[in-house]
Amino acid sequence: MIKQTLDKVRKGTYFTIANLPSGVLKVQLIRIGITEGTKVFCLERLPGGTIILQKNRQEIAIGYDLAKEISFIE
Repeated sequence: MIKQTLDKVRKGTYFTIANLPSGVLKVQLIRIGITEGTKVFCLERLPGGTIILQKNRQEIAIGYDLAKEISFIE
């Protein structure tokens, strides 16, 4: 298992969130259902670096700067 940051995730892959940034960002991510250990799917990678994640039937857009602070395991 290789730990990488979310800005390097490939479209069409399932992965598990390993670490979240601390502080207010972590609280906000937890509120929308993204926690450490959550299994999610990379639905799309948009120009400009935005990543669209899918958890169950919910789609969540993560900006490039935030994606660099979240690590995952494939």
